[in-house]
Amino acid sequence: MDPFDAGAGGLLRQPRAVWATAGASVVAFMGIGLVDPILPSIAQGLNATASQVSLLFTSYFLITAFAMLVTGFVSSRIGGRKTLLLGLAFVVVFAGLAGTSGSVAELVGFRAGWGLGNALFVSTALAVIVGAAAGGSAAAILLYESALGLGMACGPLLGALLGNASWRYPFFGTAFLMAVGFLCITVFLKEQPKPARRTSLLDPIKALGHGGLASAAVSAFFYNYTFFTVLAFTPFVLDMTPYRSGAVFFAWGVLLAVFSVLVAPRMQARFGSLKVLGGSLVLLGADVLVLGYGDHTTAVVCTVLSGAFIGVNNTVYTELALGVSDAPRPVASAGYNFVRWFAAAAAPFFAPKIEEWSNVHIPFVVAAVTAVVGAVVVFVRRDALTLPHSRLHSSGGTPMAEELETRHAAEDGVAVFAG
Repeated sequence: MDPFDAGAGGLLRQPRAVWATAGASVVAFMGIGLVDPILPSIAQGLNATASQVSLLFTSYFLITAFAMLVTGFVSSRIGGRKTLLLGLAFVVVFAGLAGTSGSVAELVGFRAGWGLGNALFVSTALAVIVGAAAGGSAAAILLYESALGLGMACGPLLGALLGNASWRYPFFGTAFLMAVGFLCITVFLKEQPKPARRTSLLDPIKALGHGGLASAAVSAFFYNYTFFTVLAFTPFVLDMTPYRSGAVFFAWGVLLAVFSVLVAPRMQARFGSLKVLGGSLVLLGADVLVLGYGDHTTAVVCTVLSGAFIGVNNTVYTELALGVSDAPRPVASAGYNFVRWFAAAAAPFFAPKIEEWSNVHIPFVVAAVTAVVGAVVVFVRRDALTLPHSRLHSSGGTPMAEELETRHAAEDGVAVFAG
């Protein structure tokens, strides 16, 4: 069945509960890149350095990493609907408080609370969408992936539009939009069945004992360092107005969405997942290296182009995390995300520090090296990373759609966060 079919169960004919959750997911993913175009404005407004302001990402993703151990524990006990609402409530409160910050320390602290809320929401949203969707998982998962891409693209744009007047407005805007999402989910989404098995806090750690999953997590750790060097450090290097920076990262997000949803599955079908991932990581490393040493125009072009490689990588890593081991999918994904988000927390902190210790080029050299290291891990551990035949399907759809069946997603939940 074509997921775009407007008939019953098609992408365009989903229940209001699905659209409400997907809409809130767009805003949740917007929160990741929202601060990108206003980082220099925040630094100026709060008399802070680049490394201090970059802690907005560090606190956000450090909390997110540890939250990966908690989200399955919580949702398997209180249910998907309550977990979504709890996450949204956290985001509304802490995003609103972030807009009132009088210092970088306050803003970093509120951003951490925001990260906890976002982790609770996003890690549960896919399972809820699949469980509430009509007509199977393919259209629902495509809708979720589209929400992810749209949110990643529109976050910098919203940050630029509101941040041009004041760096505080994007935080207030996010709080308002998430409050609308809270009301929509309260009205339209009924409680989903709880998983048959409760998840413990240690289950994701135990799942990393599988060599394939551990290899995917380690490779993704190095990749995420590169990813978030681009996302958190490049705005300072480009040194553009919020409007111009927002436009650059909007184009970056569009490429990320297109290559994640449309291009990556076709490349995987033709060349195989591991070849695509290894090649994309090497090309990302080369792109980042040119970004660091090129002139301003070259840096802008390479920043936008990196979105294509990041989109491909996100899709392949998601498939590996969910299919390479025999652990329940939410448990495997939680363990994988627990490892990789530490790099997302480290890169925004270390990149400006490395610049202070050396020069503006070296952070990108480091980021290029980490991308290549991620590719080396894929090559060395290729046997362990080969997906078991029993977990692959020959039916149509994207690899992620093939990997996530309606029954598993509805019963277990899936802790997938931004790829």
